[in-house]
Amino acid sequence: MEIRRLVPADVDRIVRLSLAAWGPVFASFRAILGDALYERVHPDWEADQAASVRDALDRHETWVEVDDGGVVAGFVNVVFDVAARSAEIHMIAVDPAAQRRGVGSRLTEVALDEMRSRGIDLAIVATGGDPGHAAARATYEKAGFTGIPQVWYAKTL
Repeated sequence: MEIRRLVPADVDRIVRLSLAAWGPVFASFRAILGDALYERVHPDWEADQAASVRDALDRHETWVEVDDGGVVAGFVNVVFDVAARSAEIHMIAVDPAAQRRGVGSRLTEVALDEMRSRGIDLAIVATGGDPGHAAARATYEKAGFTGIPQVWYAKTL
């Protein structure tokens, strides 16, 4: 395994793996919200997420972990605010075929190391409290992040 910076040829693979990785998250959202509210909030989550990933890759710094065959197994996308000495792990995803092998933890550590090298002293990451985000929460807690509970409410009218 190797971690390196994103190259343009990685983008389509990252979009595909992120949709596969986040499928269970959106299934969790559907189970919590119910079909009607879910469809109102996320009418086409795959198209929306694909666009969000492409935008993030264009706008922020990204590192990928590739397997021995050169296939991207996961990515981390970071927003830096050097003036505020803060940075946010904006997106991170691991291909389901590579999950539970430490890829997310390694990518998180690369992001944190890069933050430290730039004099950043506040690292931020946000994730959901639903069952679909349990692995993400475990990864961030293992890396030393402190969770702050937040609740998002929605209701169809």
